[in-house]
Amino acid sequence: MANIVVVFHSGYGHTQRVAQTVADGAGAQLLAIDADGNLPEGGWELLAAADAIVFGSPTYMGGVSWQFKKFADASSKVWYTQGWKDKLFAGFTNSATMNGDKVTTMTYLWTLAMQHSGIWVSMGILPSNSKAATRDSMNYVGGYGGLLTQSPSDASPAEMLKGDFDTARAFGERIATVARSRE
Repeated sequence: MANIVVVFHSGYGHTQRVAQTVADGAGAQLLAIDADGNLPEGGWELLAAADAIVFGSPTYMGGVSWQFKKFADASSKVWYTQGWKDKLFAGFTNSATMNGDKVTTMTYLWTLAMQHSGIWVSMGILPSNSKAATRDSMNYVGGYGGLLTQSPSDASPAEMLKGDFDTARAFGERIATVARSRE
């Protein structure tokens, strides 16, 4: 079985719920970046042992959270030795608005994976772009490069929509399938 780790930061709990759902779909371990931008003890070793790493961050002001950026900058020590070379990578982000410039965050996550000489796993799920589509449809936000979710700024994490969670679970399953195909 592939060893998959979801490393993420969540400011208000929404991104954490998405991370948990992706992890459930992938059979992955969760690795939370704390409020100071640090990993828990053993976090770097967990990532070193992973076959696939899934990055997750909320989109704040058109990019990743500063806590995720601190983690990314700290990964330069791994980059120097190419310790994550040829690992699978994927990514997800959540923002309060439908667009929210999430593509900028996804591009950053992809670039970080490419800096580490990784192999990116895309969504593999067509968007729900018909008149019959609702917010509870799969991939309603329409991401291709990674999972994009949306939660209104006044919604609690418990009020997030089913379609985003169904999509997150399916994305996790896809990551696991691709990871298993490399075993």
